[in-house]
Amino acid sequence: MTVYVCSLSASPDQLIQPGTYTLLTFPFEEDQLDYQLMHQPAQPDGYTATSCDPRAGLIWPSCEGWGSLTAEFSWEPGGYSEIRDQFVRDPLGLAGEPNATALVHRPLSPGWQLIGKHHEIMVHPGVPLGVQVWHNDTVPRKVTYAQFKLAIHPW
Repeated sequence: MTVYVCSLSASPDQLIQPGTYTLLTFPFEEDQLDYQLMHQPAQPDGYTATSCDPRAGLIWPSCEGWGSLTAEFSWEPGGYSEIRDQFVRDPLGLAGEPNATALVHRPLSPGWQLIGKHHEIMVHPGVPLGVQVWHNDTVPRKVTYAQFKLAIHPW
């Protein structure tokens, strides 16, 4: 059975405002594996995105199936006491209401804040996916590295 995979990574610092869920973006020119064209500037709804566009944070499933989502990100040191992350169906509300899943509130660990997460959901073409992060510091903080991956086991 074929598995469809989209694997994205980004190393530029992404500035995250305090108290606001922010969609992580993955520039189209960065390191990616995307043979099924699920993360492209020319998007399935006819919009052409740039790497500076919030749509650079979307993976558009290429088929119906069981989706295995993984993400990894690291935060710069800061004055926050909590960080949060979640996967979101349609995070920009392009096909309907955003629907968050796998929401995790994390207390800080000693040293760097290096996060890895995995979740599995049903995925559908036309309903993009994203990963969002949040922190409670009083000033903006950077996510210094991020990965976002989708593996689809089609029906």
